[in-house]
This record gives sequence, C-alpha cells and structure tokens, in this order.
Amino acid sequence: MLQEFLTMNDFTPPAAAPRPLLIIDDDATFVRVLARAMGSRGFEAITATNIDEARMLARRHQPRYCVLDLKLGEENGLRLIPELQALVPDMRVLLLTGYASIATAVEAIKRGAHDYLAKPVDADAVVRALLDGDGPAPDDDDVPDAPEAPLALRRLEWEHIQRVLTECDGNISETARRLGMHRRTLQRKLSKHPVRERPESED
Repeated sequence: MLQEFLTMNDFTPPAAAPRPLLIIDDDATFVRVLARAMGSRGFEAITATNIDEARMLARRHQPRYCVLDLKLGEENGLRLIPELQALVPDMRVLLLTGYASIATAVEAIKRGAHDYLAKPVDADAVVRALLDGDGPAPDDDDVPDAPEAPLALRRLEWEHIQRVLTECDGNISETARRLGMHRRTLQRKLSKHPVRERPESED
C-alpha cells in the first residue's frame, strides 16, 4: 500500500498539448524560422507556401491558430480568410504584412482576422497576438514583453470610421455607405464609443 501511495504521489501531469498552428507565407525561409520559433513556444506548426496547400492543410488538420501573410505570390491573403474560417469556424487568424495600412487592417477585420501585425515580426509578439483574449494569458516568464507593435486592428478600424464619419459631417447613413457596411452594423460599432449623430437632411 505504501508503495502504491508513493507511486500515485510521484505522478507528474502530462505537459499541455501543443497548440495547432498553420503558417501561410510564400517566403520559405521565413516560414521555416517562424515555425521553429513557434514550436519552442508551445505551438505545433504546419506550414504552407501557397493557397492550395493552405486549404488542404486547414481541412486536414483543423488548426486553431493561423499566421497568414497578406501577399502570397500573385494572390491576396485577405481572400483566404473567409475560406479558412469556413473550414475551421473557430480559427484565429493573424494577418502579417510588409507595411502597415489602415485600409488593409479594416478589410482584414471585416473578413474575420483576429489581429494584424506588420513585418518584421517578433515571435513573442505573434504569440501574444494569437492568444490575446483566448483563455488564460501566457505566463509572463514564458513569453517576454513584445516590442511595441502597430495599432491593433480594432483601434485602426475605429480611427478609420471616425475619419469617414467626420468627412460625412456625422451622417451615419452616408458613412455606412462609404465604408461598405450596413447602417445597423455601423451604429453597433459606434455604440461602444458613443458619438453624437447630427440630424440627417431629408432628400
């Protein structure tokens, strides 16, 4: 009995399962380096260098996380976001691009991206962006503070909406038309940060 007790108390819980991650980028060297870095940070990386390969791997492995480059040869990574999330509805997509653009960021979040970072990226910044709001935050000892990153997607979107709203003199309907979104969708976004809507002139 004593031996059984000691054996039971010597039990070490198994390590947490690696987080499945799909990395999609047409730069094979970047993919290899990022995959290795993410592997040492608790992710199990699978990689694709083109859209067809990405679709196949997403369908086969159902990864929870995805790092997606904006430019995939002649293809635009933005077009792939809805397809990936149709295959894996709870996938969290982090979009990477060689340049920061408010328009690109807004389009990415409209298509379902979770966040947006500009290259060059630090692996720890990628980890934080992928895990932001996804359960318990990673231990600060495991993931050092990332360097200051470009504005988060939602902040970029908010600033873009405010600029267009100002250009439209506070007219919600015209702002929604220019942004390409439904008026109710715009009102819902604005309700999180209330603004005074000016009376709309009747035609």
